[in-house]
Amino acid sequence: MELKKSDKVNLEKKSSIFFELGLIVAIALILIAFEWTSTGFKTNEYATNQSEQAEQEIIPITRQEKTKPKPPEPPKVTEILNIVNNDVNLQDELQLQDLEADVNTKVPEINYDVSEEEEDNSGEGEIFYIVEDMPSFKGQGVNGFRTWVAQHLKYPEIAAENGISGRVFVQFVVERNGTVDNVKVVRGVDPALDAEAIRVVKSSPKWTPGKQRGKPVRVAYTIPIVFVLQ
Repeated sequence: MELKKSDKVNLEKKSSIFFELGLIVAIALILIAFEWTSTGFKTNEYATNQSEQAEQEIIPITRQEKTKPKPPEPPKVTEILNIVNNDVNLQDELQLQDLEADVNTKVPEINYDVSEEEEDNSGEGEIFYIVEDMPSFKGQGVNGFRTWVAQHLKYPEIAAENGISGRVFVQFVVERNGTVDNVKVVRGVDPALDAEAIRVVKSSPKWTPGKQRGKPVRVAYTIPIVFVLQ
């Protein structure tokens, strides 16, 4: 059965009219909106001024450059001149004696006591190890002294009973008068052997002293003394 519509109720005939009215209304609303934004809206002056001030108050960040400090200038030296009046009386006057001399002028003699300066001060003064003329023991040097020590050496009984032997290094000084002084053990082996080595060296006869530039001086020696059991 077919449905029939009446012409009064059918809206399809008026759809074109409604579409045109809708377009007109939409265009009118768009135009009103443009006019409203351009003429009717007022901007806030306080807000714009505030933003401009905020932009002005922004301080750019800068980095401080490191500069080398300048060296201090040397102090200026000022010369102070003391002005003296010509009327000042000088009490200290330079007295010049008559320095002229003739043939008859006597010159006072100065006596120097050389004996006091050349006195032998044993145990005092600089100690040398090598000099121009080395000390000599009975004309045989230090080797002759070693032979003399070996001949006069006595082996300690305590060291012999205990089987102690070795080499003792002794240092001594030949003084300006030829005597032997400042005897000491540099490297020892046994107290008994060390004491015997010191005793023999101290009992040494006089040497011919060493000389430096023609003057007797103090000379030090270090010799080994060997103790061997037989």
